[in-house]
Amino acid sequence: MSGKSSPQSIIDSYKKRQRMMPFMVWGIAILLVLIGIILLVVWFTGPNAPKLGLFSSATPTASATPTVTPMTPSPTASLTPTITNTSAPTVTVTPSGPFEYTVKEGDTCFDLALTYDVDLLVLLALNNFAPNACPIRPGDIILIPAPGQALPTSTPLPDNMPRGTKINYVVQSGDTLASIASEFNSTVDDIMLQNKITDMNKINVGDTLIVRVNLVTPTPTRAPSLTPTPGGATATLAPTS
Repeated sequence: MSGKSSPQSIIDSYKKRQRMMPFMVWGIAILLVLIGIILLVVWFTGPNAPKLGLFSSATPTASATPTVTPMTPSPTASLTPTITNTSAPTVTVTPSGPFEYTVKEGDTCFDLALTYDVDLLVLLALNNFAPNACPIRPGDIILIPAPGQALPTSTPLPDNMPRGTKINYVVQSGDTLASIASEFNSTVDDIMLQNKITDMNKINVGDTLIVRVNLVTPTPTRAPSLTPTPGGATATLAPTS
């Protein structure tokens, strides 16, 4: 029986294998699970790995950034501004004295008096016109009186003024140098000299003249006398004394 195992040893060996069998099965099972896990890891991390989110890498995935397309602004119809021309203020100059005016086509003395708010008679007198006449033509230069200007009035002078006394006389409508000289017993030449007048006809209503009075002896006026004649009376001048 030396070359053969005893029945007891065979039984012990069988029992021993039975006791070891679960450990071997569990060891093989664990080994197969480990092998399966390794294969899965290699598969999911390889180049042909399926696109699953189980083993996604930690690399952040760039999110799509919207591209802004520049928009060319469309022209907006704007209202054309309306330009309102503001007229400049008109400065009205009120003359302080008579001023020259050039007569235009269609002008009349009456219209000029209304336009410049002056007295018609003063305008006529200032230009030595007759009270009922207005002999103006286009291109003539006339004098327009100042608003409110009135006709000058003469001031009576005393009769006993010394010879050569100077007075200021304001020219009135209808005056001439000859009439002024006669009124104050002066001479035309002296009045022209005192006032530096070169043309005896160039005096205007409202001008102030320097007149020396009583330069000449007044000429007595001869009173007319009636001489009976057949068929009626005839006026004759009485001789002066």
